[in-house]
Order: sequence, then structure tokens, then C-alpha cells
Amino acid sequence: MVRSFPIFQSDSAAPLAAVDLGSNSFHLIVAYDHDGRLQVVDRHKEMVRLAEGLSPSGTLSTDAAARAIACLGRFAQRIRHLPHENIRVVGTNTLRKARDSQNFIERAEKALGHRIEVISGREEARLIYLGVSHSHEDNYDTRLVVDIGGGSTELILGRQFQPRLLESLHMGCVAMSDEHFPNGRIRSGGMADAENAARQELEVIEHVYRAHGWDTVIGASGTIIAIQDAIQELSGERGITADGIASVQRRLLDAGHVDAVDLESLNVERRPVFPGGVAILAAVFAALGVDRMTVSDGALREGLLHDLLGRVHAEDIRENTVANLASRYHVDTAQADRVARTATRLLEQASTGWQFRQVDAPRMLGWGAMLHEIGMDIAHNQYHKHGGYLLEHLDMPGFSRQDQHHLAMIVRAHRRKFPIELLRDAPELMRLCVLMRLAVVFHRSRATLPLPSISLSVRRSSIKLTLPKRWMIEHPLTALDIQQEAEFLGAIPIELQSGMR
Repeated sequence: MVRSFPIFQSDSAAPLAAVDLGSNSFHLIVAYDHDGRLQVVDRHKEMVRLAEGLSPSGTLSTDAAARAIACLGRFAQRIRHLPHENIRVVGTNTLRKARDSQNFIERAEKALGHRIEVISGREEARLIYLGVSHSHEDNYDTRLVVDIGGGSTELILGRQFQPRLLESLHMGCVAMSDEHFPNGRIRSGGMADAENAARQELEVIEHVYRAHGWDTVIGASGTIIAIQDAIQELSGERGITADGIASVQRRLLDAGHVDAVDLESLNVERRPVFPGGVAILAAVFAALGVDRMTVSDGALREGLLHDLLGRVHAEDIRENTVANLASRYHVDTAQADRVARTATRLLEQASTGWQFRQVDAPRMLGWGAMLHEIGMDIAHNQYHKHGGYLLEHLDMPGFSRQDQHHLAMIVRAHRRKFPIELLRDAPELMRLCVLMRLAVVFHRSRATLPLPSISLSVRRSSIKLTLPKRWMIEHPLTALDIQQEAEFLGAIPIELQSGMR
């Protein structure tokens, strides 16, 4: 069985906070945990339009970055007093696509005072479904959940709290509006072209989704809420139908320009991106044969809070992800557990001299140990490289892209020549890789007998291991492996010394 590893315990007296750095809007939500039930006490939203500032080459404009940094500075005032373990901040489609995102993220983290995780499209879809499921009455029905964001559209099929199909499509209200409704002009040809572009994106999933079927359809996100409000203003109906969407489209075409749209429910900030969102939803209804959609208040940020709540109560989905991968790739979990225990003990000793501020060291090292032999299911030769590749590219529910990369690097670097070119600019991650390598060395024989007491001390660029003299004499191959490891680590450079007592 895959074991759990130490986690930081949340301060239950302090509220939890989630920040969603969307392509169109940034959202902050703060809530208290009352025995597993969330009570929201504060919400804040700003229309940042980050995707509007993303050039075709993938660079963020100075203006968009400045709007985002200013917004995060204001968010910081609300969360700066909270324990860091009570906060999650995620970036979505625009930060996934931006080529210079790391530079922006560093500035954004400084303004907010907290780490930012960039999540994959499918992880975004999972969190959206989680937020909707917790915000909607559960009738044990199969649900199709649709969320139209600024840079992507997520479609999820699931039942209760378990998603079955997750997709994130590369179409959002910002890009669709910019491309087909330039300068705010709304023409029938542009509306048709926008719908057709959305239908092309949906084409790859519509057969599979229709084949699975669903009982109810739920929409989330500001775009879909705005469409529902517009339909209600025009017809008095609550909920979204194909006829209702068509009535909104006619009102937009009659106006001819976003500034001339006569809808009291449509706020000024949303107007520039509204036509693209309407076209996408019309395409979803047509492609999937949707008759009626209800709207949920829950979305990504609520899903983040519930995911964070699960981590607080030791129900971390990442534990399940690691366990499922270990099973799927036939990992020898007894060996993995031995390595994990030794790696954890080495980390405890190393933490007195090495600081780990950027990496969640205990969990990353533990999960890396549990999956370090995942590549063996492909081939024994170069299995560390196979494992690193798998973990870099697999869908891993619960993991941000950064954490998934950290895990992949720990597995990639756990044996043979040290890949200094991949880790040169990540000193904390490099040190975790070194500790993993040492743990693997001590269990290379795969013996079930317990190890002796290992003493480890570290300085900035050196490690000293001290082991019982008699044990070292009885294990000459391990002594040789340690000597060889010292040669491998010379490339970093970290000096590895060993002694006996």
C-alpha cells in the first residue's frame, strides 16, 4: 500500500482562501471550515483580461501584466495575514500558454506574497467539477458541466463528486471575441464564423460525450451566468435554452457593436468579450444536442477551496493519484516504501542545514520515492529516464504543472549520471534529488533487513555520511556504490564524504 507522507496542518481557526488567476478575471474567495462545511465570508473579483494581452508569439503585454500585478497587490491585503498552508493560488490557460510566464509569475508571487501554481487544462476541469458538485444539489444523476473561461472551455461528465470525462478545449470568450468581433463590431458573418470555429474544437469530443450521455447540464463561469441573466431580461425565463441563446444573439446583432448592446444585466467590463462567449455556448448546445442548462454559482475557486479542505483533512487527491500510478505501472511498492522511509529520514537530518522554501520537500521526496521505479514497466534500461518522461506528461489529478515537473525531475535524476543541465537553476530540487539518490543506493540490494543507523550532516555543498564500521565491512558493495555516487555528484558539484564509527 502506498503510504502517506507528512503534510503541513492547516490552522483551523483561520479561514481558507483560494485565488483563481483566470484569463479574463481574477477571483479571490475566503471561507471558514466548519467541520468540513465551507462558509464563504468574502469574495472579490477584478476583470483583468490577461488573455487580451497575450500576443501570438506567447508574450504578455506590459499593460496586461501591470493590471494583473496591481490586482494581486490588492488581493494581498486580504490574505497576507493567513497561514500559507491555508491558501491556494492557481493560474489557468493564459499562464499555460505564455512563453514568458515564469518572469511574470515571479513578479506576481512577490506582489501577492504567495506561491502561484499553474495547472493543466484537465486539472482545471477537475477543480471546476468539484466546485460545481459541492454547490449543486446531488440527485445521483450524471452531469455535464460546462465552463467558458477567457482562454479555454472545460467540459466534464461526472456523477456525484467523481468526474468521468474531462476536457479542456482551446477556445475562450476573450480570444473568440478578439478574432471574430474585432474592435467590438458584431456582424452576422462574425457570429457564424465564431460558432463554426467553436464547433471545430468540439468536433473531437462530441461523439464520445454523446455516447456516454447525461441527465442534467450545468453551466458555470461568469460568461454563462451573464448569458442566463440576459435571457431572463429578454424573456423572463430562468435557465438557458437554445432559443434563449438565439434571442441574445439577435439582440447583439441588432446592436452591431458591444457598446450599443441594450442589456441592463450586462456590465460594462464584460461587454467586450460577451459575443465570443455567446457563440461558444451556442456551439456547445448545437454540437452536443443540449436542450436546457441550469447555472451553478460554484466554479474553479470553490473547487480550489474544497480541494484545499481535503488536504487539510488528510484526504489529498494527490495521494490517490500516486497510488493509482504505482498500481497501473506495477511498481514494487514494498521496495518503494523502503526507499521512501530512508529518504524521509535523510531529509529530516538534512533539513538542519539545507533550506527548502520553494519545494514541498517531504511530500515531493516521498511521492518521488513511491514512483521512482515507474519507468521499469516500459524497460529496465534507462528506466529513470522513462519514469521522468511519464511523470512529466501524464495527467496527474491534484498536481500543478510545477509540482508535476518537480516529481518528474526527482525520478529522472535518481540514478546514474546526474542531469545537471536540467537542474542547474533549481538548487532546492537538486538537493532533494541527491537525497533520493542516497536512499536508492542504500536499498539497491532490495533486501528486507532494516538498515543501520545512518548519520547525515550537510553544508551548502557537501554531505557527510557516517555508518557503523561493522555494517560497512559486511556490505562492501554498498560501500562501493557510495564511492561511485561521490563521483556522480562531483558534477554538481556536491562533495560526498563517508566515514565509519
